[in-house]
Amino acid sequence: MNKTTLLFCLLISVSLAQDASVKPGINEKFLDPKLNPQEWAQKFETESREIFHLRDKIVSTVNIQPGMTIADIGAGTGLFTLPFSEAAGAEGKVYAVEIAKNFLEHIKARAAKANAANVSTILCNEKSVELPESSVDIAFICDVYHHFEFPQATMQTVHKALKPGGEVVLIDFKRIPGESSEFIMGHVRAGQEVFEAEIVSAGFEKVAEVKDLLKENYLVRFKKK
Repeated sequence: MNKTTLLFCLLISVSLAQDASVKPGINEKFLDPKLNPQEWAQKFETESREIFHLRDKIVSTVNIQPGMTIADIGAGTGLFTLPFSEAAGAEGKVYAVEIAKNFLEHIKARAAKANAANVSTILCNEKSVELPESSVDIAFICDVYHHFEFPQATMQTVHKALKPGGEVVLIDFKRIPGESSEFIMGHVRAGQEVFEAEIVSAGFEKVAEVKDLLKENYLVRFKKK
């Protein structure tokens, strides 16, 4: 079976399993009402994590212009939310989208402390980002796509939320047998080609890939058709 046929079969299997999670339970810990954002901040915001170490370069690569609206999907503890807020400026807007209520409260507090009045929080669910229709210029999905239990349904809501010509910036872990860590192989359900094919099938076209920035992750841009 060649690579193209394999990808086609994978997409068909995802399509036929719309009512079944592709990774059951992967978000269970984030739904815990006792979730402590400070503990997660120590895990997410550490120099040993590539996207934290290179956060300024990532923000620059996203290329946010003043006045834009950005959706930080799976915002976590708000690592990128505030830099996006600053880049978008007073006329712009940042939606911090999360499935974990406690993370959203943490982001609200961080935004208030930073006087980031252009930050709004949105509680999403496992099938929808719950964003207003045609409201977003850039949807940023960083080390989060592999947490989508229903990727087709979720990406369809991202597509609906984007303005005409809006873009998705995807960052996720490289999953390469024989190269990636045991954790990545067990935690991330599929590699870059599968994720890209799923996003394209949701109504996007791949327009760019940045290959000289990240080592453990990849960064790809898609445009809404």
